[in-house]
Order: sequence, then structure tokens, then C-alpha cells
Amino acid sequence: MKAKVLAVLTAAAAAAGVMAGIPWASAGTSAHGGYEPVLNPGDFVRVIDNPYYPLPVGRTLIYRGVRDGQTQTDRVHVTSGTKVLEGITATAVSDVARHNGKLLEKTTDWFAQDKQGNVWYLGEDTAAYLPNGQIDRSGSWQAGVHDGEPGIIMLAHPQIPDAYRQEFLRGQAEDTAWIVNKGGSVRVPFGVVHHILTSLEFTRLEPGVIDQKIYAPGIGIVRELSQKGPLEVARLVSVRG
Repeated sequence: MKAKVLAVLTAAAAAAGVMAGIPWASAGTSAHGGYEPVLNPGDFVRVIDNPYYPLPVGRTLIYRGVRDGQTQTDRVHVTSGTKVLEGITATAVSDVARHNGKLLEKTTDWFAQDKQGNVWYLGEDTAAYLPNGQIDRSGSWQAGVHDGEPGIIMLAHPQIPDAYRQEFLRGQAEDTAWIVNKGGSVRVPFGVVHHILTSLEFTRLEPGVIDQKIYAPGIGIVRELSQKGPLEVARLVSVRG
């Protein structure tokens, strides 16, 4: 099963036609012959209300889990800030991870939703605070900078077995996702959520790692769990706003 998953996700990462089904977004060819979606800023809206990836301004989600062998708490906050990328006004989302109060990582992500309801990922500015006092900013990228390309973080109408790029900057940001299940329920600390959506994520930059994400309507991500590679888990413990 894992070999099949790797094969499908690797194929998704290489697919130039990954944007098929989005009528106005075409997968063109960049100068290096790779992935390059063509987006029209006029086809984007200001409110991100995709059922499986809503980002209302002011919302805060708290996750607890394990990463890199230590416990961590992750605070995700939808800010009122915006950034224009490729002519598209994107919402800034702050993501701060801590271990026992110590700062581990601080990231700002930028998202925008098109008129069809697809949520696009347009970049991130990330800083990981290492034990030696250094700051690792690898993984940072922006659409339109150094041939960085936007990807889809959540489809308007995700179906099995949709596969798509979530981001692209060669050698830095190459995440892909594959929808593997729809329906069912999962328990979270504040109750049970229904009609969930499950995806697997993979990047060729980490070929030994596969992650599972579970999304709940009206909330977004409620659980993340590594399926292959080092143990990583994050569970939603609270939602405000």
C-alpha cells in the first residue's frame, strides 16, 4: 500500500496538468519546462469560506502534538493582514509553534480563494529556531519570486482520487496532496466532527515521509499524523472565532 501511495503522490508532483478541472487556471510551461499555473487576479474573492479550509479573520486554532521528538503547541491565527502576490490579495495567517513556552518555529502563510471556491497557497515566510541559536529559513517562498508558483491547499469540490500541487519552488517547496477518503467521523477534544475529508501529503524533497491530514467542514485541519517517517502528530484542541 505504501509503495502505491508513493507512486501516486510522486506522479501528482510531476503532473503538468494538475490544475485540470479549474476552467480559468491553466497549467502552462515555465522557462525550466515545469509547473506554472496561470491565474487571473480578477477571479479571486476576499473571503475564504471553503468548507474544508475556512479562514475567517480573527479565528485562532490551537494544536498540540509531537514533532522532532518533542511535544509542541501550535497556534494558528487568521490575521487581518494581507499581501499582494502575483496581483492577488492574499490573507496572512500566523503559525507559531512552541515547546514548554520556548519558540520553535514562526511562520506567516498567505492564502486566497478563487470564485470557484478553490483555496490557493501563495507563499510562506518561515523561521525555525534551532538549538544552536541559528535560524533556519529554508522552505520560505513566494509566488512570483525566483519562479515560485502557487498551488492549491484545498479544492472547491475535493473528490477521491484528486491529486494536486500545494506549492512549488524547486528544491525548497514541493508539497503535493492526494484525496484518499470522504465521509466518516473523528473525535476531537471538544466533541465529534462528521463528514470529514482525508488526504495524504508527500514531497520528493523528503521521499521517506508521508503525512495524513484530516479536515472537518467549518473548521479545517483537525488532525495530522505521519504515516511513514519520523513520528509527527498534531491534534486540534480548540477553535475560537
